[in-house]
Amino acid sequence: MAENSELENAQNSGGGKKRRNPWSWVPTLYLAEGIPYIIVMSVSVTMYKRMGISNADIALYTSWLYLPWVIKPLWSPLVDIFKTKRYWITIMQLIVGSGMAGVALTLPLPGFFQYTLAFLWLLAFSSATHDIAADGFYMLGLNKHDQAFFVGIRSTFYRFAMLAGQGLLVILAGYLETVTGLPSVDINVKSEPDKKIEHTFQPKKIQVEPQKGDIHIVAEPDQLVMGTKNISNKKADSLKNQVREWNVSHNFYEVEKEMTAEEKEKAEQAKGWWTKNVSEPFNGFIKRTFGPEREIAEVTQESGNIGLIRFHLSNAPETDDEVIVNFGRVKGDKSFNLVEGEQFKFTKDNWDKPAYALVKLDPKLETASVGNFEARAGNVPLAWSLTFFFLAALFVTFFVYHKFILPYPATDRAVAKESGVNRIKEFLNTFGAFFKKKRIGIVLAVLLLYRLGEAQIVKMETPFLLDAREAGGLALTTGDVGLAYGTIGMIALTLGGILGGVLASRNGLKYWIWWMLVAMNLPNLVYVYLSYAMPESFVTITSAIAVEQFGYGFGFTAYMLYMIYVSEGEHKTSHFAICTGFMALGMMFPGMMSGWLQELIGYQHFFIWVVLCTIPIFIIMAFVRIDPEFGTKKSNTTPTETEEENPT
Repeated sequence: MAENSELENAQNSGGGKKRRNPWSWVPTLYLAEGIPYIIVMSVSVTMYKRMGISNADIALYTSWLYLPWVIKPLWSPLVDIFKTKRYWITIMQLIVGSGMAGVALTLPLPGFFQYTLAFLWLLAFSSATHDIAADGFYMLGLNKHDQAFFVGIRSTFYRFAMLAGQGLLVILAGYLETVTGLPSVDINVKSEPDKKIEHTFQPKKIQVEPQKGDIHIVAEPDQLVMGTKNISNKKADSLKNQVREWNVSHNFYEVEKEMTAEEKEKAEQAKGWWTKNVSEPFNGFIKRTFGPEREIAEVTQESGNIGLIRFHLSNAPETDDEVIVNFGRVKGDKSFNLVEGEQFKFTKDNWDKPAYALVKLDPKLETASVGNFEARAGNVPLAWSLTFFFLAALFVTFFVYHKFILPYPATDRAVAKESGVNRIKEFLNTFGAFFKKKRIGIVLAVLLLYRLGEAQIVKMETPFLLDAREAGGLALTTGDVGLAYGTIGMIALTLGGILGGVLASRNGLKYWIWWMLVAMNLPNLVYVYLSYAMPESFVTITSAIAVEQFGYGFGFTAYMLYMIYVSEGEHKTSHFAICTGFMALGMMFPGMMSGWLQELIGYQHFFIWVVLCTIPIFIIMAFVRIDPEFGTKKSNTTPTETEEENPT
């Protein structure tokens, strides 16, 4: 026994090299494993939303980034065949750092969406390869005793990476948006009962002179008073058209030009068979049948009163700089609706011209009330560029640190080239054995559908939190989202996972799987509540998110244990990797269509749809068979080294 122990320690020490204390590299290795995943899967959604990308495009393209984790089991043998795992770890960290720098450099460019996506693809493939090498190196670099001791440590630091990425980094970006942009401006809009206060539109009479001091947003008036007496529809439409024409002609924003009859005919002829006969009719059916409910306005000659708010800058921006001002209601009576002027772009050419926003009263409002609006002008591209430069520097530091600190296990060596064919053949046999398992159809159904609802929510919850209230969102700031969802929500998710693990170890997976399935899916109802109630209290919003994330963490425990259960057998590690591939696939395809669907039917009906999507897994679970002893202390089940997978 002593000789075997000494031999094992000698192997792990690297053939004579000084043995590294695992505390010096296990925590940092799993920080480096977790951060790129959460950046690619979650933080990118927040970044693109703040950069003005549509929900449909965000969901589609960021869901494609799951693909490297879907197909990860297919190229994992290459990590064994070529080079050492130590080599793969360090080189992938350097590539991840380069990818982060690429995102930072391309964010300010006009075609940033395409460029940053390309670098995020690089990050995704590098991160997935790093996962393979790191999990394998963990087994080679530690003896059996240390493997068991540090399994909780690696899990904890992986969770820290989730918390840092989804919480602290988003808070940092939100802070940088604030300090690198202009101070926000608050505007109160009040209604005065039984008064007919009409606002005139005379922009050419407004003279803007440069002001002393730092550049800032000027909003006039800072308190808009509106009478509840209605105005004619004709006047309301005329005022809106005048404001839009003025704003567009002075390049404050662009609107889609209405096509001429000839242009419409050409566009119709250019459509393919699929578009004409399938996609457009289907989109129309979905929108008509399940789209947002709109009240049918009573046919009258009157409209709710309209108020005007004008914006300009105090001074000209620096050469070629653009100042983007976002305007919207943040709280107060929903009877005040922003109907024109959600975003303005100021440059050196138009800073001294007034840009106009239109606020319209609900024609049914007859009492005194208040709506609170805010104009924000954070420098979003610069803020996120600085955040990604920080990440790039962090991963260069990881690369240098691990280059010197990681041990040199004697067993960490590349497979000889001549044995590569046998390794590939062995891999194919292992892969085929997975699909010969009993009740494989039920297994695949569980892997793909267990998180069908969550796969769609995870792509749309951040846009919902950030979107203006006029668009059905909650109008939180980037920093608010980092705190509510990325920090408090992540803590709740971790606590749910810990509780799930403790309870499952006492009574086993079979006992808890139904409770955990309910915990995973029932809390999705909090988003139905948030989308209908539209609460303004940050505490209420954060509490709802915490409930959903706690349930997700608790319910995800059963999913992880089920993957371990179906992986039992001769090829346990490889089959678990295949399970994680199907897990990622179950997140990818539903996530891809979530943004398109949300834009068609609105947030309220989208979240109802998500709840309905949880029904199939409850039906399938009735056919699942699990050993009652699995997961309990009696079963002596020890997690494999790849079981601590990405939790989101």
